[in-house]
Amino acid sequence: MNTAHALGQFLRTLPASAVATFLALFPIVDPFGGIPIFFSLTSAWTPRERNLTALKTAFWVFGILVVFLFFGRFVLHFFGISLPVLNIAGGLIVANTAWGMVTSTARITPEESVEAVSKEDISLTPLAMPLLSGPGAIGVVMALAAHTDSYLAYLGMVIGIAVVALSVYLFLWLGGPLVRRLGPNGVGAINRIFGFLILAIAVQLVWDGVADFRS
Repeated sequence: MNTAHALGQFLRTLPASAVATFLALFPIVDPFGGIPIFFSLTSAWTPRERNLTALKTAFWVFGILVVFLFFGRFVLHFFGISLPVLNIAGGLIVANTAWGMVTSTARITPEESVEAVSKEDISLTPLAMPLLSGPGAIGVVMALAAHTDSYLAYLGMVIGIAVVALSVYLFLWLGGPLVRRLGPNGVGAINRIFGFLILAIAVQLVWDGVADFRS
């Protein structure tokens, strides 16, 4: 039994699919790593404005990931993309995200940061996209959805995404004092740990894609 088939079997129940979705997405979304950027972009805002932006960002993250959960398969069929190709492409994107975290490379470009300073609403861009629910998270969601056809499993995945979105809100809302206490070195160390875990997920995605081509 290969990994893809085992994953498909595991995702058939609601609790298992919810837990698997959360565990697969949380390191890639990495709400903890988004805290410093969030507070730097909202440093001049009131606590109420910051709280509202955190809530809107969480809703955008939920909406983006759920849309690709349900419609990603149609996109794949429309463009004629097979699941092994998706696994390899998604793995490469996730690996790029992980490498940026391990090497402390910025997750958003300088141009996006400059534009965000002058924007009144930064919840969709650059916070939800591409910072939190970027191509890596979208690729993982589409890969998970491609391994199941159970309505119960889809419901579990939606619950898992909702928990990830809730964690985004809580981390952005309450994370300021924690980041200040840890300091840049502590935040960097935690991001590198997440980066290593994400890199392992990326290698597994690429490995599954290559194995499906060979089978």
